[in-house]
Amino acid sequence: MTAQTRTRALIAGDTGLDAFTERLFGHLPRADQRRWARVYLQGMLTTPGKKSVRRLAASVTESPTASQSLQQFINASPWDWEPARAELLRWAEERHRVHAWTIGQVCFPKRGEHSVGVHRRFDPAAGRTVNCQFGFCLFLSLDGISVPVDWRLVLPETWTADPVLRRRARISPGAVHQSPESLVVELADGVAARTSSARVPVVADISRLGSAAAVIGMLGRRGHDFLVSVPPTLGVCAAGTVHGGDPARRPGRQSTASDMARLGNTSHPYTALRTRPDAGPQRLRIHSALVRVPGGETGALGAAGAHQTYRLFGERRPGPGQRVGGPVWLTNMSRHRMDDLLHLARQSARATATLGTLADEFGLLDFEGRSFPGWHHHMTLMSAAYAYKGLPPAVSARREYARLA
Repeated sequence: MTAQTRTRALIAGDTGLDAFTERLFGHLPRADQRRWARVYLQGMLTTPGKKSVRRLAASVTESPTASQSLQQFINASPWDWEPARAELLRWAEERHRVHAWTIGQVCFPKRGEHSVGVHRRFDPAAGRTVNCQFGFCLFLSLDGISVPVDWRLVLPETWTADPVLRRRARISPGAVHQSPESLVVELADGVAARTSSARVPVVADISRLGSAAAVIGMLGRRGHDFLVSVPPTLGVCAAGTVHGGDPARRPGRQSTASDMARLGNTSHPYTALRTRPDAGPQRLRIHSALVRVPGGETGALGAAGAHQTYRLFGERRPGPGQRVGGPVWLTNMSRHRMDDLLHLARQSARATATLGTLADEFGLLDFEGRSFPGWHHHMTLMSAAYAYKGLPPAVSARREYARLA
């Protein structure tokens, strides 16, 4: 018996996975839907390489019609993914303390023009304009793991305004065009409404969004604590009394986020140690400043309060010009210890790494369907498979049995 066969047999008889599937997908009205949800999860956990529907079906069953049935379940069956995501959120919260709600963004390269939401967009990672879908994921940042629990897909107006495209992609009547900025805030509001735990800070990279100031205002107005990576060119003003003669640091004088971080508390910078596997401990010099954000209080996304004070900080690296290296962060938690803020900032890098794992091992980029429900179905099941594998199965099974007893 090969290792793959042993793994397949183990997962096939995994009563913990049975209980997990029933908890997340027990709301599905038909027994065959619940059965195919279990098959999809099992396939995600056992199929090496590309996670196409055909390969997932073949890894679980020898039935010649399984692939067609699984394709029908993912792309055509009209089941609601929201209850499964809400249950996944609660399931993960029961097992670990949540430190942050972290939002990551994903570019899904596509060859054709028929996948829902596909459009041309500049991809910074690729350094060029690509044909793609573009979306966002919300992670629960736990101890040592980031668990994806909710997703949003950007639908350009070309898709939402065209009745033919809407019908072809089965875009629901309630799905409308929303800016990337509003989708980020919607994800934060959604998890806040569904959580059974205390609210935690929102961590997000908004450094490539066009209206970062508006996002900052929206998050604050909705009562979220947040830490966001902002564009280096974001306009900010020094807040309060600033010592020193540099004009950029005078109260009310507008500067860029990058310059303000570079010119922050230069007399008493914060020093932290970073340990990397490929190098010894490195000493970080963190410069910060209290700022206000002009423009966050106006615009289509609503009022935010013009006098809100934020802490802005970045790592200052030695060299010509003493430049700021890496992201520039801004938070409304201005009284928090810098150690705590740096810990939160690391959640963004962890979420990015998790997206890489989802792409390499869980089929993040492998969905071959074209419909809007199909995309959400795949993302929901993929998230569930990752959570089940990432959180200790033995613990999961024991707690499920105790809950169901």
